[in-house]
Amino acid sequence: MSQQTNKVLPQGVAESDFRAALEQFRALLGAENVLVESEQLVSYTKIMMPGDVARNTPSAAVTATSVEQVQGVVRICNRYRIPVWTVSTGNNFGYGSAAPGQRGQIVLDLKKMNRILHIDAELGTALVEPGVTYQQLYDYLQEHDIPLMLSFPAPSAIASPLGNTMDRGVGYTPYGEHFLMQCGMELVLANGEIYRTGMGGVEGDNAWQVFKWGYGPTLDGMFTQANYGICTKLGFWLMPKPPVSMPIEIKFEEDTDISDIVEFIRPLRLAQVIPNAVVIAGVIWEAATCNTTRAQYTTEPGATPDSILKQIQKDKNLGAWNVYACLYGTREQVEVNLNIVRGALQQLGKGKLVTEEEAGGTQPFDYRAKLMTGVPNLQEFGLYNWRGGGGSMWFAPVSQARGSECDKQYGLAKQILNKHGLDYVGEFIVGWRDMHHVIDVLYDRTDDDERARAEACFNELLDEFEKRGYAVYRVNTQFQERVAQSYGTTKRRVEHALKRALDPNNILAPGKSGIDLNNGFEL
Repeated sequence: MSQQTNKVLPQGVAESDFRAALEQFRALLGAENVLVESEQLVSYTKIMMPGDVARNTPSAAVTATSVEQVQGVVRICNRYRIPVWTVSTGNNFGYGSAAPGQRGQIVLDLKKMNRILHIDAELGTALVEPGVTYQQLYDYLQEHDIPLMLSFPAPSAIASPLGNTMDRGVGYTPYGEHFLMQCGMELVLANGEIYRTGMGGVEGDNAWQVFKWGYGPTLDGMFTQANYGICTKLGFWLMPKPPVSMPIEIKFEEDTDISDIVEFIRPLRLAQVIPNAVVIAGVIWEAATCNTTRAQYTTEPGATPDSILKQIQKDKNLGAWNVYACLYGTREQVEVNLNIVRGALQQLGKGKLVTEEEAGGTQPFDYRAKLMTGVPNLQEFGLYNWRGGGGSMWFAPVSQARGSECDKQYGLAKQILNKHGLDYVGEFIVGWRDMHHVIDVLYDRTDDDERARAEACFNELLDEFEKRGYAVYRVNTQFQERVAQSYGTTKRRVEHALKRALDPNNILAPGKSGIDLNNGFEL
C-alpha cells in the first residue's frame, strides 16, 4: 500500500518554499530523519485534550542527533519562516504529548540525542541530552554502582529529565523541585548560536554543573516553559543515596480531613523532619493506580456517587486521603524522625500510619515507595484506565500550604467536576511552603458529548479558580493562551519583548505559554 503524503503546510509558508526546506532538511539530517508521510506522523498527532486533532497536526517531523544538526534545522526554519515545535521524548502525557502546539508547525524530535554526557559520583552532578530517559539514567547508575538517587515525576521511566525540568515538573524526593536542582543549560538560540548559562560560557571552566549563577544576570529560568531557545544539554544535581530510606503512608478516613492533614504535615516539612515532597492522594487516584476501573463498580453516566467511592475505599483498603512521605538518613536519624512523626500524629488524633513492611509490597504503596526512593516505574498510567477512552488534562493550581486553602480548592474542584459529570481524581503535593494541587481531568475522548463536557469543565475550573486568586503553574497546549492571560499584561509585554529580541521571525514554538508574535498581543 502506498504511503500518503501529509497535506498540512506551515502557516504563511508557500508550498514551494516548504518543499525546498524539506530538501534542505534531508541533506542535513538524512532522508530517514525527515518524516512527511501521514503514517510516519501518527505519533505526533496523538493528543489527550478535547480539541480537534486537526489543530495539533504537524506539517512534518524531523529528528536530530547532534547540536550541530539542531543549529542547522533552526537556520533552515529561519530562512523559510517555518515554525518548529521541539520535543525531547514526547511523553508529556496530559500536557500535549509529542503533538505541536499549533497546526502546521514542524516537530523537532530530539529523542535520538540520548547521551549521558557526564556523571560525577563525588559531587552528585549529571549532564544529559534531551532524549535521555529516567530509566536510562537509573540503569546507568545501577550498572556503574554509583550511589546517587534520582528524582522524577510519575510515571517516570519513559520521561526525560531535561524535558521535565524545562517544563518545571516536580518529583517526590528531597530533590523534587527539579528546576531548583538544575545547574547549567546549553541552548540553541533562534539564530543558531549556542548559549550556555551559568559558568558554561567560560572556556575551560569545570564549575558549570556545581555553580548556577555565573556572572551578571542569571537567565536559566527565562528559558523554562518558554520558546526563546532549544535546550540541548542540561546539568542537574543528584541526591547521595542515604543509608536508610523509610517510606511511610498515613491513611485518613474522611475527605473532610484534608485541612487537618495539611496543618499536620506543614511543620514537619518546614523543619525537614519530612524532607521530601509529601503527596496527599484522593481515593480514586489511588484506586486507579492499583488497577481499579470505574466500570467494575458502575456503568451509570456522570460522576461516581460518594457511596461507591466509600465502597471502593473499603474494598481496596484505602483512605479517603492517602499521605505518602519518606524519611532518609542513618538508622538512628530515621528512627528519631519517625518518632517525631508518630508524636505529631498522636497529637492530631486521627490517621493510621503504615510502614513498608506492613504494606507488604501491595499497590499503590509499592509504586509510591519507588517514587520516593528513586526507582522509575509506570504504575501511575493506571489512571487512564479509570474511565478509559484516552482523555486526560492536568489541572494544576498552586496555593499556600495551608489547610484552609486546600479545603477550599478541593471543594470547588469537586463541585465543578461533578457538575459536568466527571470525577475528582486529585492529589496535593506539599512543598516547603507551597501546595501543588494536581487534578487529572479524565474523560472518554471517543464520546463527543463527554469531550464537550470535559472542555467546558476545564474552562470553568480555570475561570472559577482565577476568581478566587488561584492560577495553574502548567497547562496543556490547548489552554496555554488562556492561562497566559491569568498572569497579567505586564508579564506578557516583557515576554513578547524578549521574543522579538531573540526570535524576531517567530520560529521557535509559537504559542508556547501564550508567547507568539502573531497572536495580536502588542507591547
